[in-house]
Amino acid sequence: METVLDAVKREQFGRNNAGRLRQKGQIPVVLYGGDAGKTESLSVDPKALSKILHSDSGVNTLISLKFEGAGDMRVLVKEYQLDPVSHKLLHVDFYRVAMDKLLRVTVPVHLTGESKGVKDEGGVVDFVHRDLVIECLPADIPEHVTVDISNLMLHDGVRVRDLAANDKWKVVSDADMLIVHVVSPKVEAEPAPADAAAAAVAAPTAPAEPEVIKKGKVEKAEEEEK
Repeated sequence: METVLDAVKREQFGRNNAGRLRQKGQIPVVLYGGDAGKTESLSVDPKALSKILHSDSGVNTLISLKFEGAGDMRVLVKEYQLDPVSHKLLHVDFYRVAMDKLLRVTVPVHLTGESKGVKDEGGVVDFVHRDLVIECLPADIPEHVTVDISNLMLHDGVRVRDLAANDKWKVVSDADMLIVHVVSPKVEAEPAPADAAAAAVAAPTAPAEPEVIKKGKVEKAEEEEK
């Protein structure tokens, strides 16, 4: 999927300026991968970007980023940061992609069909790995990889090596990685009275953590700027 997103160049930087920018209904953006490693400091409409991130292709949406002097440019989302309380977008990093060069992206796995091992043998589907790393051209990024579990009996499974070949992309995750299998349902024993009493004691509540999305740790956005 490809979509268009408008951006504006920023001339002012720093935490205070970023706050004023958000009050005006924009969020700061950094674009990586320009000529000679140059970065661009931009701003975008968070509502328009949020709509992209909540689409079927999500962070793998190929974006045509439009701003003054940009030319014909395609980008992908590298990282984005959300407010831990309101969950509103605070900052986004994009990286520029070359349409004729292979890249690696992580895509979700979708299961289809009803397993015979569940229907006929009382098994349970254990969805072990819900994402795969694939290699493809930017224009060929799939929204997801579909795995049919209709023929899985009890104790059967699907590994990466079992996936059908695709002429537009290839999976580069470990060939032995188990994606899904059908297992026997677990039988949980009744807790002993002493264990039940201990479980009733409330544990201290951990404080909420800030919400960081996409690959790895999100660095402080404004410290990376010019």
